[in-house]
Amino acid sequence: MVHAIRIHETGGPEVLSWDEVNVGSPSEGEILVRHTAIGLNYIDTYLRTGVRPLPMPSILGLEAAGIVEEVGEGVNHLSVGDRIGYADMPAGAYSEARVMPAKIAVKLPDGVNDQVAAASMLKGMTAQFLIRQTFRVEPGMTVLLHAAAGGVGLIASQWLNHLGATVIGTVGSKEKADLAKAHGVHHTINYQTEDFVERVNEITGGEGVPVVYDGVGKDTFYNSMKCLSPLGMLVCFGAASGATDPLNIIDLSTYGSIYVTRPVLFHYTASRPALESCANDLFSVIGSGAVKIEIHQTYPLENTAQAHRDLEARKTTGSTVLLP
Repeated sequence: MVHAIRIHETGGPEVLSWDEVNVGSPSEGEILVRHTAIGLNYIDTYLRTGVRPLPMPSILGLEAAGIVEEVGEGVNHLSVGDRIGYADMPAGAYSEARVMPAKIAVKLPDGVNDQVAAASMLKGMTAQFLIRQTFRVEPGMTVLLHAAAGGVGLIASQWLNHLGATVIGTVGSKEKADLAKAHGVHHTINYQTEDFVERVNEITGGEGVPVVYDGVGKDTFYNSMKCLSPLGMLVCFGAASGATDPLNIIDLSTYGSIYVTRPVLFHYTASRPALESCANDLFSVIGSGAVKIEIHQTYPLENTAQAHRDLEARKTTGSTVLLP
């Protein structure tokens, strides 16, 4: 038996239960992993509240690092003792150990420790597919990045800076503005005190930006479209402020024949080659020092409910790790 954070019904952080669970042995195509560090991500709150339904009861968590303790039949790319990381469905990372599909795990290079992997794989691979695949940012471009001091934001802003882009980042406080600037954001906008549409217009000389990366959702969606240059793309990858209002498709032409997309990491890493390419690109920029992963909060796994409260209250910055 091991301990895990499990839900028996959907709801607020109070539904997160510290339970004893059976792990079992891996079947064909599976591995048994002893977790050493677990990532906290906003998508976990969607699973907890039922925005993305799960069968009950369910163990939450999509991202972790650990050591392979057993290998099922047919698993050839991993061995007992390997250090691995993962960020994918099925949920189950909020556990001291778990049996999981081997196909979603990748070996960790020596230059990436377990906590860094758990803090960065989901957010870092999200940054990778957003800025290298969904809309490929090139040197000299100016981009708008919402929630620039968040987990994805701090990774993406460093990476964008490394690529030679000019980064405009929205934040919710002076402290978060300072943090964003320290991680590659060239122009910060405090959306609590400033109109970000006006500021983007000022910064770009009225031209707008070719791409907006928006993980906030309801509070920023429509105004983000106003920041785009003609033929620009609004990339909606999250909804921290709630689901967006319905989109009137005529607005796409009104704002300059723009594009709106709602991409999901797991579609970009669905094949083994795609997963390894995405992860290796992330590990490369971490290993080179171009992107530094800063873990600003850690919580014991059994205190995950408090971690969720702090995350939803926007009290966290950067990456958060749960420790088994």
